[in-house]
Amino acid sequence: MSDAARRALEQIDTASRRLATAGIESSRLDAELLLAASAGVTREAVVIGSIDLSLAILKRFDALIARREKREPIAYIVGHKEFYSLDFEVTPAVLIPRPETEFVVTAALESIAGKADARVLDIGTGSGAIAIAIAVNAPRAHLTALDISADALAVASRNALRHQVQDRMTLRRADCFDVLDGGEPLGTFEVVLSNPPYLDDAEIAGLEPDVRGYEPRIAMNAGVGGMEIHRRIIAGAFAHLAVGGELVLEVAMGQAEVVTKLIGETGLRVVAVINDFAGHPRVVRARRVAG
Repeated sequence: MSDAARRALEQIDTASRRLATAGIESSRLDAELLLAASAGVTREAVVIGSIDLSLAILKRFDALIARREKREPIAYIVGHKEFYSLDFEVTPAVLIPRPETEFVVTAALESIAGKADARVLDIGTGSGAIAIAIAVNAPRAHLTALDISADALAVASRNALRHQVQDRMTLRRADCFDVLDGGEPLGTFEVVLSNPPYLDDAEIAGLEPDVRGYEPRIAMNAGVGGMEIHRRIIAGAFAHLAVGGELVLEVAMGQAEVVTKLIGETGLRVVAVINDFAGHPRVVRARRVAG
């Protein structure tokens, strides 16, 4: 083992112990990622020890480890997160994209398969991850992405530029279907989708400190029972779907049955309930079959 590799290993070992003491289960991985961020290299370069640890790098590394000790999420510390094999900027203004939400993207892409120039509406876009992943994988689709937070829309705008889909993506400030930017009404779409807030106060209080203390409450809290935003989206979906268009909603554990019942009362027809990696119902798809 080279001297550089040995020094890197010693730094990772020490930092990993600090993070483990702070209650972080992924302490080793986090230490490697933060050393990579400090040095401006890949994690692979850190693991094989092919970096020279200057004093400046070590100072940055210590500062980043101190932030993680306080349970600040890795994604906010390094400023980005992978989603659907794409890299997205994330800030404390937006929810960190989760792997389970990739099922929403896959369902939406299936919904618009074969539909030229499909129009897709993303409610509560946050970082823009869902809408941009769809735009990248459906090069003729047109995306309208909504969020109540102007700061979130700024992050989504930068991500759209980053992935060169800005010409097919319209960002608007809105509260569900209620536009707040003084522009035209939304119109109709081939797909209306959302990963809406779906937790109540008690559930948020029980979250890990990484989430509870740092991620935006507005992106998580959905009133009593965690269903307020689902109800609003479902109530307005029919009017904003073209005939044959689909509603695609992410749901939390235990919500799929209620969501399917609510959808059935609106004139939409549930066509699929999709399980996540753990086998829990995660996405509900419904279709407007009547005029």
